[in-house]
Amino acid sequence: MEEIVRQGGAILTEMPFGWAPRAKDFPRRNRIVSGMSLGVVVVEAATRSGTLHTARYALDQGREVFAVPGSPLDPRAEGTNRLIRDGATLTCSADDVIAVLRPMLEDDAPPLFELHEDDETVVPDAISPQSRAAVIEALGPAPVSVDDIISHTGLSSSVVSVILLELDLAGRIERHGNQLVSLLR
Repeated sequence: MEEIVRQGGAILTEMPFGWAPRAKDFPRRNRIVSGMSLGVVVVEAATRSGTLHTARYALDQGREVFAVPGSPLDPRAEGTNRLIRDGATLTCSADDVIAVLRPMLEDDAPPLFELHEDDETVVPDAISPQSRAAVIEALGPAPVSVDDIISHTGLSSSVVSVILLELDLAGRIERHGNQLVSLLR
């Protein structure tokens, strides 16, 4: 870790430093990895592979999903073949990935994230305890849409997003597909 930082890299984790990795922590790690990526390439995945969780996170985060096909007789290819059937980009070489991602990276491509002058900048320290309490009150054990939380609380989308991120990092909420979240008890 010190070597990575010394060479100009960064460390990003939801776990305390020094935490020994456990298998049950991998999905949380993979959610971060897929969120930091433009796309995810799945080379091999059995039907119940954790890799498929990463592909689902990527889809939920608006990332590209690529899958390498395999023999229909090979159980290690069931997941990748299903991803392709469901719309992932069939990938046989790096050129397949580059062809999809290159337009996103070219100078004349629209920006991945665009800021407007009227966008408000949210500093987490500036979020009031009342705003945090309103978001928590809008949550429950049943999944609710982020848009409904914004509507119910009257808070801006950026404030709600920051509060949900804080709750997510604290392990207090669960994210579902289609921008749904629920409170963990």
